[in-house]
Amino acid sequence: MLQFFRSFFSSKAGVGVTLALLGIIAFSFASGDVANMGTFGGVAGGDRVANVGDERISTADLNRAANEALDRIKQRDPTLTMEFFLKQDGLNRVLDELIDRFAVAGFAKDNGLRVGHRLVDSEIAMIPAFKGADGKFDEKLYQQALQQQGLTDKAVRDDLVKGLAARQILVPAGFGASVPQQQVERYAVLLKERRKGGIAVFPSEAYAPKENPTDAQLQQYYAANRDRYIRPERRVIRFATFGLEALGNPRAPTEAEIAARFQRDAAQYGAKENRKFSQVIAPTEAAAKAIATQAASGAPLEEVARSKGLAAATLPTIDKAGLATQASLAVADAAFAAAEGKIAQPARSSLGWHVIRVDSISRTPARTLAQVRNEIVAQLSAEQRQTALSDLAAKIEEQFDQGSSLADTAKSLNLTVQTTKPLTADGRVYRSAEGTAPPVLAPALSTAFSMEEGEPQLAEVEPGKVFLIFDVAEVTPSAPAPLAEIKDDVRDGWILSKGSEAAKQAADRVLARIAKGMPLAQAVAEEKKPLPAPDKLDLGLDDLRRMGQRPPPAIVLMFSMAEGTAKRLAGPADNGWFVVQLQDIVPGKLEANDPVIAMTRQQLTANVSTEYTDQLVKAIRKELGVTRNEKGIAAVRRQLAGGE
Repeated sequence: MLQFFRSFFSSKAGVGVTLALLGIIAFSFASGDVANMGTFGGVAGGDRVANVGDERISTADLNRAANEALDRIKQRDPTLTMEFFLKQDGLNRVLDELIDRFAVAGFAKDNGLRVGHRLVDSEIAMIPAFKGADGKFDEKLYQQALQQQGLTDKAVRDDLVKGLAARQILVPAGFGASVPQQQVERYAVLLKERRKGGIAVFPSEAYAPKENPTDAQLQQYYAANRDRYIRPERRVIRFATFGLEALGNPRAPTEAEIAARFQRDAAQYGAKENRKFSQVIAPTEAAAKAIATQAASGAPLEEVARSKGLAAATLPTIDKAGLATQASLAVADAAFAAAEGKIAQPARSSLGWHVIRVDSISRTPARTLAQVRNEIVAQLSAEQRQTALSDLAAKIEEQFDQGSSLADTAKSLNLTVQTTKPLTADGRVYRSAEGTAPPVLAPALSTAFSMEEGEPQLAEVEPGKVFLIFDVAEVTPSAPAPLAEIKDDVRDGWILSKGSEAAKQAADRVLARIAKGMPLAQAVAEEKKPLPAPDKLDLGLDDLRRMGQRPPPAIVLMFSMAEGTAKRLAGPADNGWFVVQLQDIVPGKLEANDPVIAMTRQQLTANVSTEYTDQLVKAIRKELGVTRNEKGIAAVRRQLAGGE
């Protein structure tokens, strides 16, 4: 029965919850109003959506923030549209976040709080995306990232200034929050209680009418529920791939190039000597010399070290340069001057004085040009092919920038252009249960859904080996499907909605019977319908936690009801209704050192801290004063929805 609840509530409606969990735009680098997207003036309703104190939130601010918020949500579900975002009240949530941001920043400014340039610099330097291979800030990566995102250094710094100021204002507000022990125990004992009751399900299908709707009823239902039948945006993509085969037969390396490479890498092909050592590190030169003298006279180095309260360690096979890096040049010189099986002269590093015994020596003779010629030819050939392929990719990008078409470029390279079926942004073939985009398009799919038709681009599939050229041949915007094309689906929806209305009435009748003292199972049986038998439940909050992050809503409802009550709950998308009955609450019991007490304290403290912060933001908004311009907000909504 619990599995039935889970599947019953699995629907796209859950995205509304996702929208409610949007992060505060103000305090992240991906903040919408960091984007440099130009002006947004000239809309009906003015150029502002709100005033926060002396600061104005422009229509451009809200437009950019809404688009950024949708982009973040689409990272989880690429098929979501702006229309759906607006219907879920996403615009108002984004505006509230912007107002909070401007309010906190304004409060910080009014109270003389300043953020220095060095602090901003340090914040930028700590962003992982701007760090090079050595883990340090890379100015080139920073500038490249700004260019790719259409950002400016000033916009990023302004955003960080506001975020850092907000952090200094808000973090102290929630710091050190505490909850009285009595309150903690009161909540903790609730986590131990158990609830007994039952849940009955009234599927819409059980009450759905047998007759089909009239054309007028169908049209009326379709008009009222058009958003249920929105088709996602579809795009037809043309593409071709190329790799080393596009280069033809590149020339072979010349003898001069081979000789130059051999000379450049002479150290690599020269004679090599590697050694394996045992060593003891002594704190003073005198101690090291004493150990070396005893070991040189025949006593095992390990035993001499133990007698001095030290330990000998075995080093892995290493060359002189490696040992110099690991210890010091003096240590390496001494170790490689000694004969095999002998004790080297003590030498010093930052760790102390090294007493080293040469355990073994392995020598590799130098190799001649003739011996390594094939190896060098292979290296040079691979490098030449790599360079030629990169040059070809750069040439193609230049051709695209100058207006060359995908077909012309593919023809010049003797490539075959392939065309996909209509694809949705999540990489699926539209209206196909199993069809997906060709795997080679994976690196380019998100780009393909943000570019214009007929503007080819190039992407790397396998770095340095395989490249992809592609364009968008056809774009079908997201829109409600015409009634004529989905008449059967709309008819099924109408039937299900009527069944839902009847199922709701049945749930009300069952509630009335329960109110008169009738048991839940008997009250359901009175319906004379083939309904699932009510499920009897005996659960604690621990059971809910084991169900995962999203327990069935009907069970969650049972844990928020008063003992001896029954309530009705709607299922999603007209699927039916629930009647939830809570018959008994069995109080929990706490032991003196029950771990649930500490857990509850931690959770309550976090909640109280958040509440303090929220209340401070509300007080700041009240102090500065917030005025919304509904005409401006409506104008942004219309433009985001595709209107004028």
